[in-house]
Amino acid sequence: MQEEAVKEKPAEQVSAPEYDLRQIDCDPNFWYPIAWSHKVRPGKAFPARYAGHPIALIRPENGPVYALEDRCAHRQVPLSKGTVEGDCIKCCYHGWAFDRAGQCVTVPYLNKEGVGRPVKSYPCREKSGLIFVFPGDPALAESVPVPDIAQVENPEFKTRRFHPRLKCHYTFMHENLMDMNHQFLHRRQMGSITARFMGQDKGENFQEARYSFARKGGNQPLAEALIFGKHREIEGQEQPVEEIVSIRTTYPYQTLQIHDKDGDLVMDLWVAYVPLGSDQLGTQTFGLLSVKKPKWGFLLDMAWPVLGIFTHRIFEEDREVVEMEQKAWRELGGDHNIEVFPIVKALRALLARKGVPNANAKPIKEG
Repeated sequence: MQEEAVKEKPAEQVSAPEYDLRQIDCDPNFWYPIAWSHKVRPGKAFPARYAGHPIALIRPENGPVYALEDRCAHRQVPLSKGTVEGDCIKCCYHGWAFDRAGQCVTVPYLNKEGVGRPVKSYPCREKSGLIFVFPGDPALAESVPVPDIAQVENPEFKTRRFHPRLKCHYTFMHENLMDMNHQFLHRRQMGSITARFMGQDKGENFQEARYSFARKGGNQPLAEALIFGKHREIEGQEQPVEEIVSIRTTYPYQTLQIHDKDGDLVMDLWVAYVPLGSDQLGTQTFGLLSVKKPKWGFLLDMAWPVLGIFTHRIFEEDREVVEMEQKAWRELGGDHNIEVFPIVKALRALLARKGVPNANAKPIKEG
């Protein structure tokens, strides 16, 4: 079934990226989440990171949160270890004070203006329980929208958050979710199911793939049945389409939405893969999973712990395999993956086109 669908809608030929995809950094000119709002308490500072950049998030007792380079301009001590006083952060070492623009407003033992050097400030926004920074050109920040996130603000949905850290390049995560052909990996959790490719959409900054699933064996997981209802079982026939799963990378974010047979949205996942390390070979994930509440809301509340265990087990299987991919990349000295699925080829081209080759990036040799 899947092969037929691909033949019916052949993908365009996509040229190989000019550089090894695992040496292409995220474009910094987007809003990236680096902390959950509840982690940054009033009158406190919180350490976070984007790629190789340490960032201190400071929330005054009054006023919005702001972000500074997490290094005091004096001795490079983390500002996140300091004390928040009024609208400023004071370094824990000598008490140099910096305002939300990163200007040094006080060197207490000299008591005169213009002595201390400033630190870098980052445009900072708070939305849907996340704190975002704009690590690229600050002049572009106002022209780039902070993303809308799942159904966090929708009272008809219940949302859970997750934030695993992985030892792999962010591109592995985009590929893993986009490619639903890897369901064999989850056979212990999901039973024997097969992805059926239902079509795609793509543009300059996005790639989307749609799937349905046919169960070939094993029972429907309890968490799935509680949320979507029990699937019909037709003896001796292929399972009919019950839901459509749409996965979309809209650079640099990724979403997964599930619509039921009536076209109603029943699950909405939003996820950002924030690079860690100067080589960006680590990833901090920030995800929000929204599930449509049934008529009797208490049923979802009862199923919530089961759903949490189920999704955690699925993710841990994904974590293990993408970290094995990263390990192979290190051992082989580059990307030796042989990709045959047109959707993933197109996704890789998108990530290569929108990202920024790092200082170590080597052009791919032809032939």
